[in-house]
Amino acid sequence: MLEAKYQDFYDQIIHKIPKEKIFTDKLHTLAYGTDASFYRLIPKIVIKTDNAKEVQDIIELSNSMNLSITFRAGGTSLSGQAISDSILIITSRNFSNFKIASDVSYISLEPALTGAQVNGLLARYSKKIGPDPASINAAMIGGIAANNASGMCCGISQNSYKTLKSMKLIFSDGTKLDTSCEKSKDSFRKTHGEFLKNLKSFSDDTKANEELRAKIERKYKIKNTCGYSLNSLIDFDDEFEILEHLIIGSEGTLAFIEEITYYTVEDLKDKASTLIYFKDIKEACSAVTKLKLAKEAKTINVEAVELMDRAGLASIENDPAMPVFIKDFDEKVTALLIETRAISDEQLDIQTAQIEELLSEFSVVRDIYFTKNVAEYTLYWKIRKGLFPAVGAVRETGTTVIIEDVAYPIECLAEATLELQELFKKHNYSEALIFGHALEGNFHFVFTQDFSDPKEVKRYDDFMNDVVHSVAVKYQGSLKAEHGTGRNMAAFIEVEWGYDAYMMMKKIKNLFDPKGLLNPGVIINDDAQAHLKNLKTLPATNEIVDKCIECGFCEPTCPSNELSLTPRQRIVVNREISRLESIGEHKEAKEYKDLYQYDGIETCATCSLCSSACPVKIDTGNLTKHLRAEQISDTSKSIANFVANNFSATLKGVRIGLHSANFIHKVLGTPSMETVTKTFRDLSRNTLPKWSITMPKATSININFEQKVSNKKVVYFPSCITRSMGLNDASQEEKQLFDVTVELLQKAGYQILFPQNLPNLCCGMPFSSKGFNDAAHTKSAQLEDALLHVSEFGEYPILCDTSPCTKKMLESFSHKLNIYEPIEFALEFLTKELEFTAIEEPITIHTTCSSRKMGLEDKFNSLAKLCSTNVIIPADVKCCGFAGDRGFNFPELNKSALRYLKEQTSGAKMAFSTSKTCEIGLSDESGLDYNSIFYLVNKVTKSKNL
Repeated sequence: MLEAKYQDFYDQIIHKIPKEKIFTDKLHTLAYGTDASFYRLIPKIVIKTDNAKEVQDIIELSNSMNLSITFRAGGTSLSGQAISDSILIITSRNFSNFKIASDVSYISLEPALTGAQVNGLLARYSKKIGPDPASINAAMIGGIAANNASGMCCGISQNSYKTLKSMKLIFSDGTKLDTSCEKSKDSFRKTHGEFLKNLKSFSDDTKANEELRAKIERKYKIKNTCGYSLNSLIDFDDEFEILEHLIIGSEGTLAFIEEITYYTVEDLKDKASTLIYFKDIKEACSAVTKLKLAKEAKTINVEAVELMDRAGLASIENDPAMPVFIKDFDEKVTALLIETRAISDEQLDIQTAQIEELLSEFSVVRDIYFTKNVAEYTLYWKIRKGLFPAVGAVRETGTTVIIEDVAYPIECLAEATLELQELFKKHNYSEALIFGHALEGNFHFVFTQDFSDPKEVKRYDDFMNDVVHSVAVKYQGSLKAEHGTGRNMAAFIEVEWGYDAYMMMKKIKNLFDPKGLLNPGVIINDDAQAHLKNLKTLPATNEIVDKCIECGFCEPTCPSNELSLTPRQRIVVNREISRLESIGEHKEAKEYKDLYQYDGIETCATCSLCSSACPVKIDTGNLTKHLRAEQISDTSKSIANFVANNFSATLKGVRIGLHSANFIHKVLGTPSMETVTKTFRDLSRNTLPKWSITMPKATSININFEQKVSNKKVVYFPSCITRSMGLNDASQEEKQLFDVTVELLQKAGYQILFPQNLPNLCCGMPFSSKGFNDAAHTKSAQLEDALLHVSEFGEYPILCDTSPCTKKMLESFSHKLNIYEPIEFALEFLTKELEFTAIEEPITIHTTCSSRKMGLEDKFNSLAKLCSTNVIIPADVKCCGFAGDRGFNFPELNKSALRYLKEQTSGAKMAFSTSKTCEIGLSDESGLDYNSIFYLVNKVTKSKNL
């Protein structure tokens, strides 16, 4: 039950915002209320907002009722600034409109676009936004601006503060302001004249205070996100310039960012990177200082310098992609990852030579080697960006991982860093490591912490107080360089800034938010113990996911991220269930389990794309499969085993069902069929599968056809889907996939071999995805044995026409066989035998989850471009959400996952993929007829031997 004041709020807000976007139950408030920090508050109410009008309505109502609110975007923030025990407003992924200037000099963005999405929009113009945090793939624009997040390359010259053009804001009383619009500013002057007058006086007073002004100038020569952006008070004279720049880094405590317009920056394509290994951290820091001074003197061009100490290198040295020699380094070796960019390849060579010359005086343990190879330097940066979560993966289960974020004046970098290492030793944080943006004097240090033990909390407090004194007092650095103040450093702002500056920050907060309702406790917090309260624990739940530190990197790839839960949120809930069970609270744990069934288990696509985005490869899809297996009754297992042992009969049943549906469709017609089936589905409470025009008709195959004997042989395993599901009624194609594949292989001169007992063969995926592991193993073993024999134990390549089945075979088989799905087979074999003539008609392709996880995304793009001169690839479509047969029973998952598909494939005439079930859902949501890429390959090729 909600408290009376929150119930009153709820009863009123449901008349303005759809009820399904408002959450008060324990599962969603816990799951949606979690961010990447080591703090936890559980909100009373969570509201997902799609637009600024909804946010304005919430702000106005909460203001009138004196209820506090907190804004949250991607939830990748690390300092506790995006959590609430009151009302949490989440910008849904639909809050993502944008507009690019005609000359691409600026881009206007709503808050829910991720940084990676924005850079994707600008890439064709060789532009990007300035901020480049390591979390850019998951962090949303609203959070990037609200935290003044910077990152690897932007330093202090291209962060949000420096590249801001204008903003649209909503204030604590609901007033809106567009700083790019004179009419809006005139209106604001009339209603908020006193506000602007006070803001101007703050600026005048600060400029007149020579000591404070000098301190601000000095502190913003390095990265600093601790407290409010006081530099705005001395950098600008115009009240609106001051206002909008104060919003940068204000962490939702001053106003809501409805839209931000950034000046774009050049994205130079010629790049080179190197990993240089120095004898120790002092030598590496000395090299950084020299690089920084040379860059400031404009004698070299260096884009980024990232430091990784020996402990950091140790955390990733077992990655198969890393050089093996790292394991042999002694305990002091420290690496610098350096990148330089240029306007041409020739200029790039000059720049790399200059850097090598400048660093020649330093002691390195390996020769300096710059690479221009995109795959190599992309790997370097991927590993660097994944260092923080990677450390979390090797922590002791039950502990949390903490990342701190400091900056030092560059001239004292080596000395200060050595002192920091001494503090690790003093407080016995032996596992701590240092990495970060060394060129800006900005280091992150990471250590593991147990917050369940009061003695450990005391140790943490003692350590942090020593760090604060060292960084902020002794070296006059920043306690938060780019992660934001949050709850983590709110208690120490006065220590860093002094009394006058802190009082000015309080005045700013009071001016913008006189009732103190916007994100209370963040930035301004007089509780000296604030950093020790509401600490989050990470209890063990399942070894599949126990390494997770809840960073949220997985969330953009998840097909259910707007429908139900994300991988991170599923893990959060499972941890809470395990915690409750461990203390005997089984009734409450059962309540969570009941709530979790739909959001956590039924609407998980188990596509495992989360593992591809996770720095430590956590596969929450496997957790879901594990939980499904636990729920299976003995009766269900027996049925599954019966189906597996009578598989050909099962496929006959599928064909009969499809024949029946097709017959009824012909009798009723499409509109009536849709109405009738929807009615029955509604009456069954969605237990009956959804029917649509894209539902395939039944088909069967005939492997007894005439072939020419050839020394080129291929084993063709048509999937069970291909053997039972054919074209749909809306398709313009005439031939079934099996027939097209055979025609294509014969055109290429292949003699086709089929495994024995084909009607009974299956890769096992339909069983494993539902948790029927025994049945899945049985079918997989049968198929492996059949393919071993027909391929002469791997002498001939094996083609499967469906990517998910191919991946399942590669994962399950114990013998190494040469198994291919359509993309790789076409590129490796058919391009040698067939002549491709690209068509001009625009096409679109969908890379399935399985293909992505097999590393085939770029290869699919290449194959498509061999076939068409106009290939459309939707930027925001990953997993289709159909998930085998789940799209029939939970079509809302498919619909949510493909919500951008129709818009982003506009103009395409033909559409292709490599999985029939995916193609059903894709066709349904796009209005296009998706078919196997083999249809197009067959259409555009002829034999080279003719």
